[in-house]
Order: sequence, then structure tokens, then C-alpha cells
Amino acid sequence: MSGLFCTILLNPMDLSQIRMVVTDMDGTLLNPNHRVSDLFFELFEQLQKRGIHFVAASGRQYHSMVSKLHPIKEDVIFIAENGALTKVKDRILDTCPLPKTAIKNILQAVAHVPGAHPVLCCSEKAYANDLSPDFVTLLKEYYTQVQVVPDQHTVADDVLKIAIYHGEDSEKFIYPSVRHLESSLMVKVSGLHWVDVSHPKAHKGHALQKVMATHKIESHQLMVFGDFNNDLEMLALAEYSFAMANAHPQVKKVAKYQTSGNDDFGVEKILKRLIDQHSPSS
Repeated sequence: MSGLFCTILLNPMDLSQIRMVVTDMDGTLLNPNHRVSDLFFELFEQLQKRGIHFVAASGRQYHSMVSKLHPIKEDVIFIAENGALTKVKDRILDTCPLPKTAIKNILQAVAHVPGAHPVLCCSEKAYANDLSPDFVTLLKEYYTQVQVVPDQHTVADDVLKIAIYHGEDSEKFIYPSVRHLESSLMVKVSGLHWVDVSHPKAHKGHALQKVMATHKIESHQLMVFGDFNNDLEMLALAEYSFAMANAHPQVKKVAKYQTSGNDDFGVEKILKRLIDQHSPSS
């Protein structure tokens, strides 16, 4: 057991009022092999028995999220594309596409950045302009539906988010080129290799607030896990917010608690504590 988790155990937490659990996926619920653990699926069954709602919130495409959580997909609320799309049981609860003029401005901002690879993320598929086999293979981990197009300006679908990939460091090489868009758009460094640009209301916190209102969930009834800057807004909503050991320093500043890393069952350890403090619903 990690020393970090031991520190948590020494701090008593009353988790008996928790009614909703929300977790990011990459770097959080998913292990370094991009897989959900068998232990999580066992714990999920116990959450269900206790009437605790589960929300998966990710920068990933909806279909990619479903593929990772397929055995339980009917019982999960999905916040996809960093909050630009919220779905449950294949039903759209909320969507927040980018304005057409914004798409043009984003693509122009990164057009001359060496190593930048923009991806237009739509509700049914993603559109890339890089024909290299290595990049297409990489995309398939995050997007189950991908189409390569010669000119992204011609995409007619509503664009929920533009994700921009850099093979070395997105915060260093991509963010400076799109930072000026923050006055009108949501710009998030969402991982070591990704910067996401979306509608100003398209973030996980805004989407989660709507989900909370629908289910009448208050802050003290909410548990949230995250690891990167696109998780900040939703972490701020919860009385029980957890940063992973592998989290970005800013996430550790915002979260009220920390747990072990995604390589050490950080989410599962806290869920086990939650379950131990809850009685199954009658």
C-alpha cells in the first residue's frame, strides 16, 4: 500500500452521504495500459447496490468511453469530449458545439506549429488530416470512429472540440499558440500530449453541474477523481475531490484529498472505503 494512501487512511472521512461518484478516465480510472481493472467492475456492482450514481467524465470520444466501460454502459452517465457531450443510454442529455468561426481560428492558430496534429471531434466520429499510419494508430486508442480528410475546413458535422496532439509536450509546444483564444473559448492542457479547445461552456464542471441538478446531488454527496487540468472545474464542485498521485501539480492544489496513482488502484482504493461505509439499498 502506498505511503500516500496511508496518509489518507489516517484522516477520517465520512463517506456515508456520497450519492454520486465521478471519475476522469486517462491517468485516473484507466491504468497505464489504458484498461479498466476487473476490481473496478466488481466495485461498480457494489455501488449500484447502494444506489450510488456513476459518471465517467473524459476528453475522450463517447464511443471510445463506451468501449472501455462496455459491460456497464447502460448504467453509466457519460460526460465526453471534456463536457461538450453528455449522454446516458445512447440518449443525448446536453451538447455544446464550437461556433464555425472558432473552428477556422483554431485551425489557423496551429497550422504552422511543427508537430501539431489537430483532430476535429464530433458526436459520431473524429476527423484527422494526418495520413501517417503511426498517428492513425495512436488515434484509434482514443477515437473508435476516425476519418482522415484532406481538408478539415470542409467538415460539415458539428464540432464539439478540437484536440491538438503533440508528440513531445503539448503544454510547451501547443498551448502558447492557442492561449490567446482563452478570452472566448475553453482552452485546456488535457494531457502530456494534448491541448483541447472547445466552447467556453464545454468543460467537465459545467456538464457535471447539470447532471447534479438532474439528480439533486449536493457538494457533500459528490466524490470526484482527476489527474489533469481539464478536471479542475469538476474537482472544485465536490467536497470529496481526489487528485491521483500522478496528477498535474495544479490538480493537487485544487483537490482536497490525494490517492495513489492510476498504476496502483488509486480510484479503487477509495471506492472500497466508500462501499464499506454504505449499507446496500433495501
